[in-house]
Amino acid sequence: MGVDMAIDNLIIVKERGRELKKMILVNTNEIHGQEIIEVFGMVRGSTIQSKHIGKDILAGLKTIVGGEINEYTKMLEQARQIAIKRMIEDAESKGANAIVNIRFATSAIMQGAAELLVYGTAVKVK
Repeated sequence: MGVDMAIDNLIIVKERGRELKKMILVNTNEIHGQEIIEVFGMVRGSTIQSKHIGKDILAGLKTIVGGEINEYTKMLEQARQIAIKRMIEDAESKGANAIVNIRFATSAIMQGAAELLVYGTAVKVK
């Protein structure tokens, strides 16, 4: 299942090429041109991701020469997709069609593993 970002902060979640749901996601307190008619409260999604030892060794070698560590960039992108999907599911279970004031947080759980948390306020807009 993937999360495809679309124009005007409308997120379209697809599975096997089929559209499943739509959710408006913004990092502001309001959505331009939309009226919030109900507030459901905080929603969140999180995941803990790690890479296998081979990727950790490659990443360690990359720190010697410098530059982007692609293995971890890809890991965090996957983690963001999973966390956003889980947050959307949490919001949908409350009857929301939008999430405002979205924030991301990360933390190291152990060497080679990181948690990614995304949270916001679930709302219903007209």
